[in-house]
Amino acid sequence: MGGDFGPRSIVQACVASLSATPSLHLTLVGQPSLLEELIASHPAVDRARLSIVPASETITMDEKPAAALRGKPDSSMRVALELLRDGKVQACVSAGNTGALMALSRHVLKTLPGIDRPAMVAAIPTQTGYCQLLDLGANVDCSAEHLFQFAVMGSVAAQALGVARPRVALLNIGTEDIKGNQQVKLAATLLQGARGLNYIGFVEGDGLYRGEADVVVCDGFVGNILLKSSEGLATMIATRIESLFRQSLVSRLVGALALPLMRRLQADLAPARHNGASFLGLQGIVVKSHGSAGVEGFQSAIARAVIELQENLPQRLHGRLEDLLP
Repeated sequence: MGGDFGPRSIVQACVASLSATPSLHLTLVGQPSLLEELIASHPAVDRARLSIVPASETITMDEKPAAALRGKPDSSMRVALELLRDGKVQACVSAGNTGALMALSRHVLKTLPGIDRPAMVAAIPTQTGYCQLLDLGANVDCSAEHLFQFAVMGSVAAQALGVARPRVALLNIGTEDIKGNQQVKLAATLLQGARGLNYIGFVEGDGLYRGEADVVVCDGFVGNILLKSSEGLATMIATRIESLFRQSLVSRLVGALALPLMRRLQADLAPARHNGASFLGLQGIVVKSHGSAGVEGFQSAIARAVIELQENLPQRLHGRLEDLLP
C-alpha cells in the first residue's frame, strides 16, 4: 500500500514479475477491495500464483517509526512481515516508510546473532561492474563496531552474488590512514585484524565509481546522500546530453547516430534497474523499494528478493558470522 504511486504501480509490477518468473508466487497485503479492482484490469494473470491477505491499516510515508510500531498492529507492512516470520512467505518487498519498515523488521523478525543493527545495501554501477554499498540510510549514526558488522555482511552478500573474494573498503575523505572521523579510523583498525575478510583500506567517492572495491561501507547518513546524489547526477547528465543533441540540425544528426549507444548507457545506469535495497542482518529477506520507483523499479526490487532467496542469503550470512565476527 506504500510508495509514491501506491498499489496501482505495485500490482502492475507484480503481474510483470509473475510473467517473467514462472516459479514465483506473490502475496499482496492490503485492502482487498482495492487490490481486487486493480488485479481485475489484468485478466490474463495467473491467480493461482497471486493471492491477497487483508490488512486494515496503512503506514503513511511521514509517520514516525515508533508510532507505526506501537499504534498500527494491522498495518499492511506489519502483516507482511508476520507472514515472513511465520514461514507463510519467503521474502518481503515494500515501497513504504523506510524507518517504519526497519523498526518493524527488527521487532518482528529479529536480527541474526552477532548483528546489532540491520543495514541497507544495494548494487551501485561502476566502471568495472557493480559495488555493494551499505548502509544506505537505515542507520544514520554508527559506531565502529556497526561499520565492522556492515563490512562483514556486505562481503558475504557480494560472495552470494558471485564475487569470489570481495574487496572491502571504508568510504572516507582520503585514502591515508590519518584521514577520517574517529568512527571510521576505529572501524579500520577492527577490519585490519579481521580473519577471512579481504579489507583493502579506505576508498574515496571517485574510487567507488572506478570500481576499486566490491563492497564499500559507510554510515547511513553518508550512504543515503551518496546514493541519491548519484541518481540525480545520472538523470542530469542524461538530460543535458539530450538537450545538446537537439540544439542544431548537425547535433540532431549526430544524436540520431549515437541514439542506440545512448539508450544502452541510459538503460545500464537507470535507477529503476538497480532499485531494491536489502536489509542485511535480519532473520529473513526484506527488500526496500525506492518510494518513487515505478513499475520497472518495483519489479527490480522483487527480482532482488528472488535472487537472495535462491542464494539462501540469511542462512549464508548466519553461517559466516561466527567465523568473521570477533
